[in-house]
Amino acid sequence: GTAEKPILLNSIVDAEAFISGAEVAVIGFFQVPAASQFERAAGRIAEVPFGLSTSPAVLSRYGVAANTLTLFRRVDNDRRDLDINSKDVDAEKMTRFIRMNELRLVTEYNPVTAIGVMQSSLQLHLLLITDKMSPRHPERMRRYRAAAELFKGKILFILVDSNLKSNEQTVSFFKLKKSQLPALAIFNTPDEKQDVLTLDEVSVKHVQDFCNRFLQ
Repeated sequence: GTAEKPILLNSIVDAEAFISGAEVAVIGFFQVPAASQFERAAGRIAEVPFGLSTSPAVLSRYGVAANTLTLFRRVDNDRRDLDINSKDVDAEKMTRFIRMNELRLVTEYNPVTAIGVMQSSLQLHLLLITDKMSPRHPERMRRYRAAAELFKGKILFILVDSNLKSNEQTVSFFKLKKSQLPALAIFNTPDEKQDVLTLDEVSVKHVQDFCNRFLQ
């Protein structure tokens, strides 16, 4: 429930444990608890843990000046800061900032997460292009996530739902037809090198072999 959000982090130890306990964690660093908009944003994003710290030691540990919202993400060991001193930063803007930057072990691709994907420090992107409505989807995702663990910090794993109109461009970019799905597509952002593999079924070994081949 929203009652326990955000969690008060009074020490560096608390903050470090909080960050390492989640794929994506958000902390509001405040000199004064001017936190009503922050709490509103926390209520909107149930699956992301929100912490709050007014401790000078914690603020200085993370090199944060007053009133900053910081998102920490494990997938590329990166962080994103949003200055919330200015009057026009409300719950709406905070929510958008988090949605844009919440990259995960497997990030679902859509017009909002696309921005975070493009700005990630990981330049190798692996896409699983598949039909989320398929009865096999949960099992495919389980295996895809297991493979993602093996390439953490090297390759950004992305899920592209072929049912979404906004994803049609992505599917055609890799010259795929719906009849050829599910498929894996790997893409290196600096030189646009790519490779595609159509699959009967997603297995950890398929994904692993495909990634290793491309990395070599």
